[in-house]
Amino acid sequence: MSLYLFVVSKVMKNVSLSFFGGAQEVTGACYLLEIDGHKILVDCGLFQGSRFADEKNRNSFPFDPKLIEILIVTHAHIDHIGRIPKLYHDGFRGKIYSTLATKDLMEVVLTDALMLMEKECKFHKEEPLYSIDDVRGVLKLFQQVDYYQKIEIGDAGYFELLNSGHILGSSFIKFSIGGKIIIFTGDVGSTTSVLLPLHDDIRNASILIIESAYGNRIHKHTMDKTMMLERAIEDVTRRKGTLMMPVFATERTQDVLFEINTMLEFKRIPDIPVFLDSPLAVRVTEVFKRHPDLYKDEIKMLLRAHKHLFDFKHLKFVESKDDSKKINNVPAPKMVLAGAGMMTGGRILHHAVRYLPDPASILLIVGWQAAGSLGRRLLDHAKEVKIRGQMVKVRAEIRIIDGYSAHADELELTNLIAKTKDSLEKVFVVQGEPDASMSLAQTVKDNFGIWAEAPRFGEKHEL
Repeated sequence: MSLYLFVVSKVMKNVSLSFFGGAQEVTGACYLLEIDGHKILVDCGLFQGSRFADEKNRNSFPFDPKLIEILIVTHAHIDHIGRIPKLYHDGFRGKIYSTLATKDLMEVVLTDALMLMEKECKFHKEEPLYSIDDVRGVLKLFQQVDYYQKIEIGDAGYFELLNSGHILGSSFIKFSIGGKIIIFTGDVGSTTSVLLPLHDDIRNASILIIESAYGNRIHKHTMDKTMMLERAIEDVTRRKGTLMMPVFATERTQDVLFEINTMLEFKRIPDIPVFLDSPLAVRVTEVFKRHPDLYKDEIKMLLRAHKHLFDFKHLKFVESKDDSKKINNVPAPKMVLAGAGMMTGGRILHHAVRYLPDPASILLIVGWQAAGSLGRRLLDHAKEVKIRGQMVKVRAEIRIIDGYSAHADELELTNLIAKTKDSLEKVFVVQGEPDASMSLAQTVKDNFGIWAEAPRFGEKHEL
């Protein structure tokens, strides 16, 4: 689930909003809300995908971290939390607010990200953005917030978190300031989530800051995604190939494991070996098991009858590198779920080197792929790709199921906006590629006659 931020007060304040990430790009979410001198940061994510991402992550913040009083985290995806330890390293010591599930996931995700960063930096002879001491320091600043709990911000107003339905613990942030309601959606969950309940509605918003990853697209496979996954497993079994699935550790992995478990329960697919080759996804799955209260009602009922939603007979959780390499020795057919979800790193790469040249194998994409990522290049029909310095022929079949997306599509986003259109004064469209953000902004203008803009990095708006 994602986070809404809500701050309220009777007298209108001097309020401004600056965009320091997620502005005409999907990643790097970071927004500075200033209320009569109070400085509040919403998210502080890592830039990903583009060839300039590393440089942008290393740049100094365009504000003084020491002056930030509060950081509110919408959810625990790395493009929303990845620079928080750097923020701490650079002097931030304010309070951090999020749901408990977000904090639990954040601890796992940031620790894993640091380990990967240290390896990359050692190879390139660079200094990491932060240290394990910075991660530990960040975690000490956390304040747990339950959904719908109102938190006062001095005399500026208050905020509360609403369920955004995106990933476990995700939130909308809903501020009320001087009689105006300002809502940050973070990422908005799809209405077809496998495990999580539908996001809360947005009502009475004056200012809306809304994501747009799918701002110009409609999900194609929402109704038949399970059948498409079933067919891919059947096809790769018949061909005696390997089904590779680059998966995001949070939400997508658990959705797919649940779907496979259900198919096996009803004997709808062959019982082939399945490897979850991602230490991060293994640890994230353990966090999911600790928060069953956040599942949708029908999953809670199922859990009472079947205690193991994410486990089945021939599923192996792979932790060590040696065990990962041993997957190569297992005869096909087999299935490998591995990170990273956009194939920008992680163990999926060594499986790709081995199995992309195999015509019997299938690479099944089940998540959004950023421009410039290996996953996007493969979706764009690349015949040959470079992976860790090695040129790899692409002979495996490339398939996509976008029905598993954890993001709302254009129609779902428009419907969300429609429910608060009568109160809206301004809509800022963020967290999308330029075409998607500008398209959704134009849709808001055309459909509702409301001021809407896709801001650029560094823009500051008086609210």
